[in-house]
Amino acid sequence: MLLENTRPLFPVTQSCVYLNGAAESPLNLKSRRRLDEYLDIMASRPQDKPPVREQVRDLLARLLGGSPSEYALVTSTGVGVGLVALGLKWNPGDNVVLPASEHWNNIFPWLALREKGVEVRFAPVDVNNRVKPEDIGALVDGRTRIVAVAAVRFNSGFRTDLKRLSEIAHKTGALLLVDGIQAAGVVPLNVDNDGIDILCCAGFKWLLGLPGTGFMYVRQGVQDIITPAMPGMFAAEDSFTELNYLDDARRFETGSIAYSLFYAWTAGLEMLLDLGIENIYGRILELTDHLIQGLSAKGVQIISPVDRPEERSSIVIISVGDAVANKALYKRLRSNNIIVTLRAGVLRISPSFFNTKDEIDTLLSFL
Repeated sequence: MLLENTRPLFPVTQSCVYLNGAAESPLNLKSRRRLDEYLDIMASRPQDKPPVREQVRDLLARLLGGSPSEYALVTSTGVGVGLVALGLKWNPGDNVVLPASEHWNNIFPWLALREKGVEVRFAPVDVNNRVKPEDIGALVDGRTRIVAVAAVRFNSGFRTDLKRLSEIAHKTGALLLVDGIQAAGVVPLNVDNDGIDILCCAGFKWLLGLPGTGFMYVRQGVQDIITPAMPGMFAAEDSFTELNYLDDARRFETGSIAYSLFYAWTAGLEMLLDLGIENIYGRILELTDHLIQGLSAKGVQIISPVDRPEERSSIVIISVGDAVANKALYKRLRSNNIIVTLRAGVLRISPSFFNTKDEIDTLLSFL
């Protein structure tokens, strides 16, 4: 499939200028058809429902690296991070290191550990909204158990140097846990190449899934040191008297998942594999280059760090003045069916591969 052929698969393009992929992926027709297929089967012959779990794990491994046996299916990023926070054996004086102002799904589970005497250390973000590996490294010591970081930051679009952070974490025996929700499916991300120990991610953004889909990747050598916090029927061998965990990441799964949503998700994952993440990222850079040039020509403040290509993502944060002016612009855009996000008093623009430069120009015309 060619990128230029994907636009008709996204009906949202006929009703608005949707530049909000960082918030949620609009449902595509391939996933819609697969969802309808599942519902039809459940309505007429539920005994024939298709297998889902193995298929999703296989697609995720093909897309993000690792082995299917290293993927557990969960419902959100926060669930995955929470299972790790609950499952590690903590001692008073242990610490977790993460950048300041991470997404709450990558903050709250760690803050809850303070009750166990665990220290949560926040590395500063510089004036250009960058996370410097050396600032993370300055806080890592022999008592650091986890270095937790977003692959792409939701509030700046900054793309983190995961490989360097992996080296820093592993030097002292810590694990690198990555929140992948703003990266997986839109920028190159590979658990093997990037040295990721744990990757937690929901499917409803760049991975072309729906809310309620997600996964938790746990490297094979790490699985034994995390105790399953909520084992369910899919986590262990069938027994009424013994708890014998499965010998792969399935041990972290609980009970039934929303099979209809996961089945629909397979179509989105297949589309990403067909298109190729490198091709998608190249298209994203074309669109954001066009956006950045237009913003600069109009003198609009760009808050995201965008001058280094290796730090770029699909997220561009802007401000046209103060919070009041940004809110007024947001309302004006919405009233003209141009969809972006207003968060913390600034505007987040996040085009996807199905967007066009003409749509970027439409946005720019309102600035």
